[in-house]
Amino acid sequence: MTSPDAFPLDAFPLDDRGLLLGDGLFETMLWTGGGLPHLDAHLARMAAGCETLGLPAFDREQVRALCLAAPQRAGLAEVRAAVRLTLTAGSGGRGLDRPAAPMLRLAASAAAAAPVTTPVDLVLARTRRNEGSPAARLKTLSYLDSVLARAEAKAAGADEAVIRNNHGDLACAGAANLFWVEGGSLFTPALHCGVLDGIARRRVIAAARSLDVDVHEVSTGAEALDEAEAVFLTNSLIGVRPARRFEGETFGPHALVERLAEAVREPT
Repeated sequence: MTSPDAFPLDAFPLDDRGLLLGDGLFETMLWTGGGLPHLDAHLARMAAGCETLGLPAFDREQVRALCLAAPQRAGLAEVRAAVRLTLTAGSGGRGLDRPAAPMLRLAASAAAAAPVTTPVDLVLARTRRNEGSPAARLKTLSYLDSVLARAEAKAAGADEAVIRNNHGDLACAGAANLFWVEGGSLFTPALHCGVLDGIARRRVIAAARSLDVDVHEVSTGAEALDEAEAVFLTNSLIGVRPARRFEGETFGPHALVERLAEAVREPT
């Protein structure tokens, strides 16, 4: 068991492995103005990520307290905010090899996060996701592929990029999971396509099944979006955000998307 060092994010030492090598994980959570409703799910996912990366376990109660204190420290306790929990493998000297007993370093910060109320315009990114890497299914500190894909979208006058993997299968957006509706059924890329097991993704799938909607986790190319009735993105901050455009396709409001958005909307 390793206890966290509660450093502010701007005080990480220059030999920190997260800074030098991206050796670590992060979680982004919605603070509703009164709590973190899915904190346990986020901590469970981070703990699973530590196991995958061969990092020691952290004390969940200490880290829970760290996260819950972040909005107050930032003066945001009464408003909607994003809480970011950052975990690194700690300090490790020069080179790739970790110390024999890594000492994790953790920090939590908060920033105001107004609700997103507009639909999203999407483009297909040239940047690909490496579905063969364990990191593709984790929130690691190395998010450069997403940074590059988002830059592509902005350069094209769009809001967000749709990313494929090396096989050409749909994977995700730069900072969100991807869904679409066709024939009354809900579709999303399968996790083995290099997809993060998103907390909001899980909730949307559960909500759809509770509405007796067929859910399909698939491997398919971007042409599937050309046939879609609706496309939307999900993450913990945006909830369900419908798409307005993808390449040459346009989408209007869709009843199922609206029902799913309502089902997972957090009270404010």
